[in-house]
Amino acid sequence: MIRLNSLVALRLLAVPLALCICAAGQDPKAEFISLDAAQPILRSFADTLPVELRDRPDPAAWSNWVRGQDEKIRQRLELGEEDTLTNLLRFGVTYTTEYQIDRDYLARFGQSTLVNAFADKRADDLILALASPRASEGMVEMRAFVLRRGYSFKTPQERARLKQHLLENLAHMRDEFAQFREKLKTADLSEQARLYANRGISLDTNLWPDNALDRSLGELVKSGLIKPGSVRRIAIIGPGLDFANKEYGNDFYPPQSIQPFAVLDSLIRLRLTDPATFELSTFDISPSVNIHLARAQKNAAAGKPYILQLPWNSAVPFNPEYLRGFNSYWQALGSEIGEQVKPVPVPLQLEQDVHMRAISVRPQIALRITPVDMNIVFQRMTASTAAEKFDLIIGTNIFIYYDAFEQSLARANLAAMLKPGGMVLSNDLLADQAPSQLEEAHRTTIEVRTDPQIIEHIYCYRLAP
Repeated sequence: MIRLNSLVALRLLAVPLALCICAAGQDPKAEFISLDAAQPILRSFADTLPVELRDRPDPAAWSNWVRGQDEKIRQRLELGEEDTLTNLLRFGVTYTTEYQIDRDYLARFGQSTLVNAFADKRADDLILALASPRASEGMVEMRAFVLRRGYSFKTPQERARLKQHLLENLAHMRDEFAQFREKLKTADLSEQARLYANRGISLDTNLWPDNALDRSLGELVKSGLIKPGSVRRIAIIGPGLDFANKEYGNDFYPPQSIQPFAVLDSLIRLRLTDPATFELSTFDISPSVNIHLARAQKNAAAGKPYILQLPWNSAVPFNPEYLRGFNSYWQALGSEIGEQVKPVPVPLQLEQDVHMRAISVRPQIALRITPVDMNIVFQRMTASTAAEKFDLIIGTNIFIYYDAFEQSLARANLAAMLKPGGMVLSNDLLADQAPSQLEEAHRTTIEVRTDPQIIEHIYCYRLAP
């Protein structure tokens, strides 16, 4: 118990240390959006503003409000970690041989004795794995989270209480997904883009959005909207930290952040970015993400590569044509930023469907990635000159967690951080009720499934030159 409490304390103490490490050489700073900058948005949402803002707040009241809301958003990370824990219960393969709880099984949980039985066994096996002194890095992270939430492994009664919590969370996810399915039957694109406005903020990622970004960047090059060599300063909002993958529970490799490296690989291959001179900042409110990337930067300074595992699951029921295109992207991914190395072994029960490669990313690449603690809804990076602004900002599966008012504030912050002609790429349609300097310049449309039809979009927003 002493060792686990020490681990939690070290993680908390490491936050300012990590930010100091990543600040070496430049000192990135985030500032809260001012009342003056927010006024166009406040006027556009005058009839639906939060109660605290309806009486024309002064700068001090506005400052107090945005800081309070920033804290509330950060608290949603706890709920997101609960989702990660539930995905680990549903899909994890390192600690159990029981059936995974896919969406069909999840819908039957609580009604099927079969599903209930292997959900019950999975919960028992997960608790044993979390308590094990030989737990993997990801399991240690989850164990620390469980302890922070007030649970314990000491006695049968405490383990039973944790098991009840795990199964209650599973039922909550079942009900939440059922509600989302109903909403999607009638939701338009703008409603879909705000679907998770009240949900916990999750860090789990996968390769599908990076494939879509690669395709979108290729289209922008062909159309002439983006020129070779024009992207030097890049920002990625919410780069993610993949451990218990939200599709098939790929918990057999260490936690990793995929998107910064995948995006850089695409930009270099398309000759948009010089690998020797680019600067990439990641913006995230999660201490876990920021510490992980700061550690990667510190290791790179010591000459150590970043090992990137690249799993994907061919059992996902997507169009054959879409999967062929994805497979081509996956086969080439990483060739511009590192060298292929032997991946971690795939567990036997996943060998048929899970495809795996690994890349040893050159230290010179990871060294140029700087994590910054920043909330895109209420904060922006300071820049004293246009040269310090960004050529390209990317945010996938991020804005869906915010309502139209919050998205509009984020849109203003994005515009303020871009150079003239700079671009934002996102798979979320940003609210446009408030005046904005960002205009949609291109839309990539990808059919990922035919029956039922599922369309994926990458929206490109551009700041006027």
